[in-house]
Amino acid sequence: MQAKIDSGKQQPDRTFTETARRAQIVDAAIEVIAEQGYANVSFAKIAKQAGLSSTGMISYHFRGKGDLMREVVGRIMATAAEYVGAKLDAEQGYRGRMAAFFGANLALADEYPKHVRALSNIVANAGTDDPHLFGLLDQLGSVQAAQVEILRAGQREGVFRDFDPVVMITAIRGSLDAAIARAAHDPGFDTAVAARELAELFDRATRKDA
Repeated sequence: MQAKIDSGKQQPDRTFTETARRAQIVDAAIEVIAEQGYANVSFAKIAKQAGLSSTGMISYHFRGKGDLMREVVGRIMATAAEYVGAKLDAEQGYRGRMAAFFGANLALADEYPKHVRALSNIVANAGTDDPHLFGLLDQLGSVQAAQVEILRAGQREGVFRDFDPVVMITAIRGSLDAAIARAAHDPGFDTAVAARELAELFDRATRKDA
């Protein structure tokens, strides 16, 4: 979930009250999706969760479900990017940052469980042709491309061995996504242990002296 989507940025012509109300609605939508699933989400349930008197307040701020879901995805992705980015910025070296990448993403599941659960549910249950997924899929593609380039840079500097960076990133992301999905539904899943095991696994798989 390491991505940034700008749909959550405050527009210049919105008042402070309007911005706060939109944030309140988005927070409520995340809660409803996390607890009841994307397929069961409705403006009525979101309005109740947000403590609004009617669904009209939601319709005033968002042009339908797709518009609201795009904002929800944007909020979750921005939160993830900020959280994970701060962890990675504290590390130096390709191998250290790779280990931190696993730790940060799995710690995110502990820190923001409802965000992780909501996004996982949206991805699993919304059709790929749903307009509100387009921003997410495009952004994830850009993130993957950037991660591939990081591996290539590590190879050029002799830190990583020779391998196909696209295949390796696919394996890294697949393993991490599976662990995050498990964490979202299994309260007993130890994310710290999973992060350490995955970091060790892919350190061995990528380092020059492996």
